[in-house]
Amino acid sequence: MNLKPVKDTLIIAALKSIPDLKRNPLMLIVIGLISAIPLFFLLIFGGQISYGLVGALVSTVSFIGIAAAIQDITYDRYVKIREMIIAMPVHPVSYAVGVALAPLILSIPSLAFFMIIAMWIGALPPSSVGWLFASLILCWAALSGIGFIVSTYLRKASVYTLNNISNILGLGLIFMPPVYYPEEFLGELGWIAMIFPTSNAAGLIRAYSGLLELPPEMIALRWALLFATTVISIIVVSLKSKWREA
Repeated sequence: MNLKPVKDTLIIAALKSIPDLKRNPLMLIVIGLISAIPLFFLLIFGGQISYGLVGALVSTVSFIGIAAAIQDITYDRYVKIREMIIAMPVHPVSYAVGVALAPLILSIPSLAFFMIIAMWIGALPPSSVGWLFASLILCWAALSGIGFIVSTYLRKASVYTLNNISNILGLGLIFMPPVYYPEEFLGELGWIAMIFPTSNAAGLIRAYSGLLELPPEMIALRWALLFATTVISIIVVSLKSKWREA
């Protein structure tokens, strides 16, 4: 069994995370603060903190997923780091997964913090933790794939433009769909929540946590849509991305 692709993935993830953590350990707090800001307003205006904690969990993996896929790939291309990796016998899939995995590793403390708070107030039963991880992983993979698609098709855009695009997409996919707020607020347009991987993952987590009542067939449909979004984004990346620039 060839374990080299797995080893390459872990090495790239370590190279993209450990040096940044050593240079700026406070980034662990910043990652959590970005997702916790909406919780502050929920507490002030009397919102449902249970929904907000689920949103914070989804927000953490979503924002870093799409940001890393766009910003890190763009930065590596800009400073010629990718050319160095290309010269090595590294598979492009190992490189892409390693880049996406690095920020996910850095977000583990924030995820653990939000999970502990959610379990403490009873918003996240222990029986739903497994479904929580499955939903978050698929959401992270889907957003990472979307980010790689953007960085692939806009590879000639400037670093600053792509950084702005990643921030806009990340914030838009987090705050516009029902991630921090209940789907009931959308009324007859509640089906929109199934389109976005962020709100789809949040809905599944709430369903397994008892915060949202969904029939079994609707839960199955949401899993299928979230999985399909992830698979399609990965397929598009694998078919359209260029490992070696022309």
